[in-house]
Amino acid sequence: MEDPVIRIPPYHYVHVLDLNSNVTRVQVGPHTYIQQDHERVMFAPRCMVMVPPRHYCVVLNPVARGPTGAVLVDGAGQARLRHADLDIRLAQEPFPLYPGEEIQQGVTPLQVVLADTALRLWALLDFKDEDGNKFVAGDEWLFEGPGTYIPRKEVEVAEMLQATVIGHNQAIRLRARKECLDRYGTRRVTGEEWLVKQVGAYLPGVYEEVVDVVDAYILTDKKALHLRATRTFEDEQGRVWRTGEEWLVTQAQSEAYIPEVFEDVVTEVAVTTLGPRQYCVVLNPVGPNGQPQLGQQLVVKGEKSFFLQPGERLQAGIQDVYVLSEDEGLLLQALQTIKDTNEEGTEVTRRAGDRWLARGPLEYVPPAEVAVLERRRAVALADNEGIYVRDIRTGKVRVVTGQTYMLTEAEELWEKELPPGVEALLAEALGDTHDMDTRVHSFSSLDVGVPQRDCTRTVTYQVPHNAVVQVYDYRERRARVVLGPELVVLGPGEQLTVLSLSAGRPKRPHARRSLCLRLGPDFCADIVTIETADHARLQLQLAYNWHFEMPEDPKALGRLFSIPDFVGDACKALASRVRGAVAAVTFDDFHKNSNRLICSAVFGFDEGGRLREQLRFAPNGLVVTSVDIQSVGPVDQRTCDALQRSVQLAIEIATNSQEAAARHEAERLAQEARGRLERQRLLDQAEAERARRELLELEALSAAVESAGAARAEAQARAEAARIEGEAAILQAKLKAEAIAIETEAELSRLERAQAQEVRAQRARGEAEAERAQALADVEASRAREVAAALGPETIRDIARAGPELQVKLLQGLGLQSTLITDGTAPLNLFATARGLLGLAPPPEGSAP
Repeated sequence: MEDPVIRIPPYHYVHVLDLNSNVTRVQVGPHTYIQQDHERVMFAPRCMVMVPPRHYCVVLNPVARGPTGAVLVDGAGQARLRHADLDIRLAQEPFPLYPGEEIQQGVTPLQVVLADTALRLWALLDFKDEDGNKFVAGDEWLFEGPGTYIPRKEVEVAEMLQATVIGHNQAIRLRARKECLDRYGTRRVTGEEWLVKQVGAYLPGVYEEVVDVVDAYILTDKKALHLRATRTFEDEQGRVWRTGEEWLVTQAQSEAYIPEVFEDVVTEVAVTTLGPRQYCVVLNPVGPNGQPQLGQQLVVKGEKSFFLQPGERLQAGIQDVYVLSEDEGLLLQALQTIKDTNEEGTEVTRRAGDRWLARGPLEYVPPAEVAVLERRRAVALADNEGIYVRDIRTGKVRVVTGQTYMLTEAEELWEKELPPGVEALLAEALGDTHDMDTRVHSFSSLDVGVPQRDCTRTVTYQVPHNAVVQVYDYRERRARVVLGPELVVLGPGEQLTVLSLSAGRPKRPHARRSLCLRLGPDFCADIVTIETADHARLQLQLAYNWHFEMPEDPKALGRLFSIPDFVGDACKALASRVRGAVAAVTFDDFHKNSNRLICSAVFGFDEGGRLREQLRFAPNGLVVTSVDIQSVGPVDQRTCDALQRSVQLAIEIATNSQEAAARHEAERLAQEARGRLERQRLLDQAEAERARRELLELEALSAAVESAGAARAEAQARAEAARIEGEAAILQAKLKAEAIAIETEAELSRLERAQAQEVRAQRARGEAEAERAQALADVEASRAREVAAALGPETIRDIARAGPELQVKLLQGLGLQSTLITDGTAPLNLFATARGLLGLAPPPEGSAP
């Protein structure tokens, strides 16, 4: 059962529900509340809401209060609420929450707005503030710091604004969110942008927003700024720039430039610096009116530094001045009619399209009206070197050799084209001039890997010894034959005759290409298939020795090239003769007389029936001097197989006989080896027995020696042990005596050092005491001297006499002649005292009383 007595502490409260009227009231403490039967306490005592200074809280559904601040109630006694309303309560006395009230926002510190910051406020309801200012819903304004913002229920804090710090060479770019007046009183329309360049902290207005912080471009003598106007505007100097217009800002105008809102930075332009031997051609230069002159050119010579204006560009960058030596020249062409001076210094008129050559030595800077077509250098040519020169006016090509030659303005180098096969053969000839016609090339690979040749240089070919080359002039339609060794220089219309010869075994046509024709003697080999009268097909490998006969008339040398493939033709002719001769004889006859038969077929017989020594081909003068049969073999497979079987059988018989002889010899050698092995085994056994006997003798001797040696060693060991023990005892006694002596000496030395140290300490203490006593005596004497000197002799005399005189006067005043005063503790010698009183002298020390 719940306790009906509820003790409410101070600053606490409870809600009590009356079950009869269904009304809830508030009971605050300090109070002891006794709960009635028709009442119910809704919760245990709660602490009141305490709002400290500089804090606030927000109460939802606050109670309605009258003008005096009292809580209004309805007819049933229930506290009246302002439903869906808010009440912001600042620092005050602790208060309870009435039934229906809720804390929407707890106790919160008031917001402190610092300097250079502001709160952007937004009105939720229409209201009038304490200063009489009216606000309607949707209004925005700033609460600028420093200050403490007191919240209102009609106002919402939209955001906290921070001031933007504008440094040197900086600006901020602002944009108007609505039509407004900026902080400088200028009216701005919605979306308008402007710059603020004043150094310091800038707090944007309520309808202003910071778009960006713009840094200034630092301009130097080597850097400028290329700008473009995005719309028509007037700058700070009052100049009007139209949309799309471009201009340049340099250091002379501003060292640090901040682009305006309607200025777009195209790029940073670097300075163009020309050296003393440099120049450049500026295209579309800017004229005096500030506009680019389209299509014009301007030549700028160094030394000079400048910036390219908008629209200007360099034709080919910075170029070096043409410095020509004596063997150099420039081929020039006039682009329009100009006045110029020639090499003699006279003035001439150059019309558009005229070409001329400026020869060195000189420094030349081409004007804008002149184009440099080519830089030419004189070509130094040896006696065996040359170039092809073409006259561009007539088209005639000539060869220049053996001099230093520079082309004129009407000449140009002409490139002589050669077939790819000839190019490849010439390239091979440069590396191998002795055997360049012995290599086989395919037509598809003639131009693979061929080094590039200077086509303007004359084509030369070194004709080897004992060889000839044919050169054909296609313009004059005549040929010339050059005998080696000789250097052939081709003219503009001349070409080398390429020989396409047969090669291989058997011969294949066009298998070898060559520029020269070997005169021999040389040989060639071929494989010829023949068939005898009894239809035996054989294959012969023949070799022919040949050479060319040189005609006596030089004009008849052309016949050497009358047959393009003399090797193929000769081999075919000789093979035909051999096949015809062999076809008339049987295989046995051919096998027995093959050499004579082939030689007679090749060379034939003279009128006397003798075998000729050579065969001569009349068209080209080729002479075959001999025939060599290198090999003969069957062509038919069955014949070849039969020959192989017979050869294999013969080889097998010979092999079997050799194997039998070898086997017999191996068995004989094995028997001899076994006999030698058995004899050696017996010898080894006898030797082993002899060694075993010697071993046993040595073991017996060793046992005897070992027993005698053990006893002797034991006796020697005992004697040695006794000797060592005695020596150790003697050494130990000596060491003990030495140790005692060392200890005694050490103790004596220690005592001596201690006594010496004590003596030195006593002496030091005595000297210190003496010095101290002397110092005290000196001090006392000094003090006495100083006191005596301070008092003076007369004063001291008076002080010394003052005591006795005073006593005398006292005694005289008392009427006493003599007096003795004592306290009874000091013994007195009355005899002496009496004698003193009487004025007698004291007795001597040795006398009796």
